Amino acid sequence: MCLGIPGQIIEITNINHKLALVNIGGVKREVNIACIVDEQHPPEACIGDWVLVHVGFAMNRINEQEAAETLQLFQELAAAQAGISTKRTAEGTERRKKYLTQPY
Repeated sequence: MCLGIPGQIIEITNINHKLALVNIGGVKREVNIACIVDEQHPPEACIGDWVLVHVGFAMNRINEQEAAETLQLFQELAAAQAGISTKRTAEGTERRKKYLTQPY
């Protein structure tokens, strides 16, 4: 299974190697756009496109709504994971307190 992260192409950095700068959640990464360019959609036309990025490659173009929905889901997953981590930390703290206060 692959996980593609939505990002927006903001600059073509090397037209010959088909490299572009992509903004992924505020982090800018250089990615290869060879999979999404052709004669009808050359590298220069990619600026502003939303793409799914996987291991440094823009795998395909997506629309802005799909990108927004996917990013929202990632934010919800991150919040849920943070809640789980906080709960586990609290439970671990309580176990340590109980252990440390038991008589030998």
